[in-house]
Amino acid sequence: MLDDSFPTMGTIARVVRDADGRVDVAAVFAEVDRRLSRFDPCSDLSRLNADPRECVPAGPLLRAAVDAALRAAQLSAGLVDPTVLGAVLRAGYRESRAHIRAPSLPRALDSAPPRRPGRPDPAARWRTVEVDDGAGVIRRPPGLQLDLGGSVKGWVADLLVTRLERHGRCAVDCGGDVRVGGGRGTPWQVQVLHPLTGDVAHTIHLPAGGVATSGIDARLWACPGSHFAHHLIDPASGSPAWTGLIAVTAIAPTALEAEALAKAALLSGPAAGGQLLRAHHGGVLVHDDGTVDPVDRRRLKLGLAAGHLRNRRIGPADASLHGPDQVTAQRGQTDDAVHRPHPDRAVDAVDLVESRRKLPPPFGQHRFPLRGPASP
Repeated sequence: MLDDSFPTMGTIARVVRDADGRVDVAAVFAEVDRRLSRFDPCSDLSRLNADPRECVPAGPLLRAAVDAALRAAQLSAGLVDPTVLGAVLRAGYRESRAHIRAPSLPRALDSAPPRRPGRPDPAARWRTVEVDDGAGVIRRPPGLQLDLGGSVKGWVADLLVTRLERHGRCAVDCGGDVRVGGGRGTPWQVQVLHPLTGDVAHTIHLPAGGVATSGIDARLWACPGSHFAHHLIDPASGSPAWTGLIAVTAIAPTALEAEALAKAALLSGPAAGGQLLRAHHGGVLVHDDGTVDPVDRRRLKLGLAAGHLRNRRIGPADASLHGPDQVTAQRGQTDDAVHRPHPDRAVDAVDLVESRRKLPPPFGQHRFPLRGPASP
């Protein structure tokens, strides 16, 4: 079994698989990072955000990634909103914090404002974004900027597994957003770490699917005036959300859906977040006081998630996963958004996007029936 890990997108990716399927997984992650990072002013995403036009030409990779972000917004009834980049920047998240040590989470919780659930932005600006594959463009109101950080890691994990599972068992972990395929044999093990102690808070054993954790501890920083901020924005208020939950792990048929479900549950707060997980495939809530609350899942007809969250242990053998913020080896690669496969060339990210469009929609891509956050 092949087992590779490498730094990418400000985190660590790990890919375990029976066969490579002609996919250079490190190159796929590097290409996605190079094209879709909001921290790189030359990326496709940054160029889209800087373009003053309403209708902007876009390559297949950017179009597919934006479409995935819009699916996450739809799945979460707007709680996972890719149009909150302005609020993220105002909160202080202007550059990658992968190498910056986060301040004390207990201190941040002590100084945080009263807890209240997040809500979708009534303006629902994400609905004004349109991906037109036929014309090869993305349309949005001029000046509206997008952040794909809430969906791209799970999306690329799904993208890779769609190809790798044709060749056997596989697991892709991108910073805790995990997708597993080829669900025969021993289930994969998912260890969820406690955000306050670092200890194993819960263990999940499942054969295939997606699992993801959303937490305020990963991107947390001190602000002037003795208060703290993090990257999970309440779309309605435009401010970091302090809901009474510090982390949520969700299980779903795909990593994109798990990522959206975990973030939506955290933003909804303890009561509505627990209801949301219970209505789907279960997971784990971690409350402000450190209480760990496993939520029962309903049984799926298809196998579900496996891999590793937080400590990235997605197989019987573990590895020490550390590295720099970005993969830099691919930065000088020529950006050819329309190239096609060659029999002797490894499959790249654009090839994966193009081939996946020929497949039926993945199981489980339905809108979450959110009941609305509980009143403060």
